[in-house]
Amino acid sequence: MGRNIVETIVGALVLLVAGVFVFYAFSKSDRGSPSGYEIVGRFDRIDGLKRGADVTVSGVKVGAVTGFELDRKTYEAIVRMMISANLDLPADTHAKIVSESLLGGMVIILEPGSDRTMLKAGGEIAKTQGAIPLSELIAKFMFGSTGSK
Repeated sequence: MGRNIVETIVGALVLLVAGVFVFYAFSKSDRGSPSGYEIVGRFDRIDGLKRGADVTVSGVKVGAVTGFELDRKTYEAIVRMMISANLDLPADTHAKIVSESLLGGMVIILEPGSDRTMLKAGGEIAKTQGAIPLSELIAKFMFGSTGSK
């Protein structure tokens, strides 16, 4: 009988420590609800881009991808991004989807322009460059073409 009580107490302590660890991990992660303002960009391809992917300026994370959908008229991908509230982006900012690494996913790189007017919440980035699949880059390097006709 005494052994069952000890096992129950030890089990409860293990669960308590695991719960504290999970709470700590979630509180220190970047997975919270993004705050700031939302902008959109239209891309011809978004291969491998996922919701939650980083949006960076000069290698510094300034936001995250919050969602995407297909424009049924132009067949372009509309990507929604949440940008940090303390960052103002010029209206002529350029957005590119690039690979994070050879093994990793995709990120959006923002290259601010020199326009004096700033993008407002709900604004659209006019200059975009979609993702380039690795197979097309290899074909271009090896054969001098994009591999598609």
